Amino acid sequence: MLLGKNNRIGKTFEQVEVGDSIQITEKIEDQQLLLYLGLTNDSNPLFIQHDYASRTEFGRPIVPTVLLNGIITSTISKYLPGPGSRIMELALQFPGILYHYETIHIVLNVIDKRESIQGIMIHVEGRNLSTDELIVTGTVIAIPPK
Repeated sequence: MLLGKNNRIGKTFEQVEVGDSIQITEKIEDQQLLLYLGLTNDSNPLFIQHDYASRTEFGRPIVPTVLLNGIITSTISKYLPGPGSRIMELALQFPGILYHYETIHIVLNVIDKRESIQGIMIHVEGRNLSTDELIVTGTVIAIPPK
């Protein structure tokens, strides 16, 4: 369905099915990190300064969890359920660390539909593509467009 010329509506509550899923693979580059740091004014040197990070337990700069959160929420906004949807609740854990220039593979899977709120529950799992280490896991409740 189109609104105007280029604006489409995502799947409605009725169109989303339990089991719907999407996968995204994203390599974390300097540009994303610098944009994140600029937008949030986050000055944690662990995220960008190689000399500082080399003196920590991590040994090198790590990717901020909020950046990973943004990749997840933008995937929901763009694809499942898509444009017009909004995030109602996030419950994410970050058991692993992702370093600069590594690639994350994220799977989003609809696991429940909640009629009372016209919302869907999406299970999230993100793994480091090269090591298969679990980086992020949890659930998101999204409200599809009406």
